[in-house]
Amino acid sequence: MQFQQLVYFVAVAESRHFTHAAERVHVSQPSLSQQIRALEKELGAELFSRARGNIALTEAGEALLPLARRILADADTARHEVQELAQLRRGRVRLGATPSLCTGLLPDVLRAFHDRHPGIRLLIEEGGSHDLVRQLARGALDLALVVLPLPPASPALTTVELLREDLVVVSSVASRAPRRPARIADLRNQPLVMFRHGYDLRELTVAACRAEGFEPGFTVEGGEMDAVLGFVRAGLGVAVVPSMVADRAGPGLRVTPLARPGLRRTIALAHRSDVAPPRAARELQSLLLTMSPP
Repeated sequence: MQFQQLVYFVAVAESRHFTHAAERVHVSQPSLSQQIRALEKELGAELFSRARGNIALTEAGEALLPLARRILADADTARHEVQELAQLRRGRVRLGATPSLCTGLLPDVLRAFHDRHPGIRLLIEEGGSHDLVRQLARGALDLALVVLPLPPASPALTTVELLREDLVVVSSVASRAPRRPARIADLRNQPLVMFRHGYDLRELTVAACRAEGFEPGFTVEGGEMDAVLGFVRAGLGVAVVPSMVADRAGPGLRVTPLARPGLRRTIALAHRSDVAPPRAARELQSLLLTMSPP
């Protein structure tokens, strides 16, 4: 049974006339009649009675008509769904990002993307780079913003460097934390508010302190970005955070840059190498590359 045969069958059933039906579907009458006969042969039953020039549905034709209409309607719906997706009117993008990037980089980018493509749903997954890499590998994300270098034994991912960001020290305005500029060695006697295990910022900070010959001391550890900023604002210690986060942190915090060479992290946009991202995800990728700071 061919799709076009169902189109011809419905046209004849609704017009009750082979010639009119042929005109309606823009085909010659002999070709339409031939396809109807082929459909009847395949089904093993006549679909129309043709007595004295009058066209009427047989019992088999009556049974087939609602099914044929449903098939054609479903095909039309599928066509529109795909066209709308292709034209970025509908669909979704599943984007993973670290919490600091969700706070600093993404709000403006997602606002711009939503203004351009309001029918696209944005599904955001927060997590550390290790977690996001695993999510990409199992197909749960289309794109992810990760910190380079990728963890060892990562799956095959395509990465595009997005930005390099300075890390800064944040402290409460009432604290005695170092002012300008701070060195990593200055953190030796400072109580630190530390992120949970698996956070890239935790690993960067601890590694930098150990490179200076000391083990950092924590007053509070295990928090996410908002919690860490809140604990610092309350005077529980200092924290090393991305500059974009510090710029948006609001009142109650002092921001101190790190003396050269300082600490920087490299952010990349990643997707699976064996699967091309859907078009909506590619549009978001392009916007991220355009709007990210140098």
